[in-house]
Amino acid sequence: MFHSVHQPLASGATRATLLAAVAVAALLVSSAGDANARTRRVVEHNADGSTTARTGVARAAPGGRGVLRGRSVTTDGQGHGSVRSGAAVVGPNGATAVRQGQSARNADGTASHSSSIATQGDRGTLQSTGAATRSADGSVTQGRTTTATSAATGNSVQTNSTYNPDTGLNRSATCFDASGAAMACPARP
Repeated sequence: MFHSVHQPLASGATRATLLAAVAVAALLVSSAGDANARTRRVVEHNADGSTTARTGVARAAPGGRGVLRGRSVTTDGQGHGSVRSGAAVVGPNGATAVRQGQSARNADGTASHSSSIATQGDRGTLQSTGAATRSADGSVTQGRTTTATSAATGNSVQTNSTYNPDTGLNRSATCFDASGAAMACPARP
C-alpha cells in the first residue's frame, strides 16, 4: 500500500512549500520591528448544515524569525468530522520547517490521518510523510517514510515503517550517497 522512491528533499512540491512558507514569514517579520502576534478566528455555517471553525496565528520576531499556523475543523452533527492543520516556521540562521496534517472520522467508526513535515537548516534537510487508516472494526494500518540528508556530505538515509494487523510492524532503512546511489549505512555508535 505504501511505496517509496528516493528523491532529493529540496525538489518539486517540497521546495515550493518551503519557499512559500519562507516568503510569507519574511513578509511578516519585515513589517515587525518588535515581536508581535496576530490571531484570527472564524466560524462558518455551511449550506450543507456543517460548521467549520478556522484559526490562524502569525507571530514575528526580530532577527528574521516567524511562525505561521492554521487549523480548520469541520463537523456536520451526524458523527462526521475533519481537521486540517499546517504550520511554517523560520528560525535563527534561516532554518525553515513546514508541517501539514489532516484527519477525518466518520459516523461508522472509520478514520484516516495523513501528515508531512519538511525541514531545512545548516546541518541538512529532513522530510517525512505518513498516513494511517482505521476500519470500522477498529483495525489500523499505517506507514511512514522519512528521509534525512546531510548538508556536509550530501549522503542521506531513508527509513520506512509500516504496520498492519496481519504482518505487524516492519521497519527498513536505506542509505544513499550524494549522487543518489545506494550505499551501506554507517554502523551506529
